[in-house]
Amino acid sequence: MNKVLYPGSFDPITKGHMNIIEQATNLFDEVIVAVLVNLSKKNYFFSTDERVNMIKEIYKHNPKVKVISSTMAAVDVAMENDCQGIIRGLRSVSDFDYEIALSQINKNISDKKVNTICLFADSNYQFISSSMVKEVFSFGKDISLYVHESVEKRMKEKMEF
Repeated sequence: MNKVLYPGSFDPITKGHMNIIEQATNLFDEVIVAVLVNLSKKNYFFSTDERVNMIKEIYKHNPKVKVISSTMAAVDVAMENDCQGIIRGLRSVSDFDYEIALSQINKNISDKKVNTICLFADSNYQFISSSMVKEVFSFGKDISLYVHESVEKRMKEKMEF
């Protein structure tokens, strides 16, 4: 079985992330979406469980997508789940510079067992980031172009408290 890991914080998952997942499911037998927890980052909008559950809900009808969470490094999660690669979404040249260095480190850590596969979101999603979505949302603006309707609903519910 051809398995890849798509790691990220997904806080929240955006249509750009979803576009990358869609592309990956067309290329691989299984895509493991790993909601990673950065222990040094304290300002998550959604809890880990909330992020995992939202992604599971979106992909409940796609048997190729598995959703997990972890506090480990992405390369360790990939090896633990027998993934041949790690999917990374690229938006800009600065993303590429960072990802090429990270890919070499991951290859070294995994003893050359885990490769990095870079995918580009479709042009209408390339500019979207979770940070941008949260900022636009904080000003009370429409985010329906950037996130799945269920995510938008959850964000609105969370702000009602």
